[in-house]
Amino acid sequence: MDTSATESVRAYIETTGHRLQADGCEVTTEDWGGLPVLVGYRADFKMRWMATKLHLFTVAAPTTLITESAIEEFTDSAFDYVLARKGQLRGMQTGVAVFPALVGTQIEPRALAWARQKQHVRFAAAARPVVVDARTGNAVAFRGTPLLGLVYSAHLRRKLAAYFPAA
Repeated sequence: MDTSATESVRAYIETTGHRLQADGCEVTTEDWGGLPVLVGYRADFKMRWMATKLHLFTVAAPTTLITESAIEEFTDSAFDYVLARKGQLRGMQTGVAVFPALVGTQIEPRALAWARQKQHVRFAAAARPVVVDARTGNAVAFRGTPLLGLVYSAHLRRKLAAYFPAA
């Protein structure tokens, strides 16, 4: 990766960290097998969500090339991570959501299509993968309204727009 690409990826992730902090998230950087990964966390409770609490994680990692398989694998890793952290809390009155984001400078069109396609769901948990082109600031993700998890959909769209604005 050239220096300017490295700088743009690092700058985007740093800016994302500031956005998360400004929204009241706890923000840390963790080592995922030698890769520095930004992790943001917040929990919200709303009566209109049928009196449930939603634990929202944002996990952003730097890379050079984002392929469809890379974003799929990162989404699975992020799902496993958040479910291990909040696994016992999921269920009747608690949900978990994650924005797994890969930030790079070379993006394959199939990765964009995969991220835009749908929300991914596991029991009482949802993921909305994000593919970010650090050169342009464009963030691609599913921004629609799914049937499963409908009650949290507007909240997730607002948070996604705040943390990863579409360019």
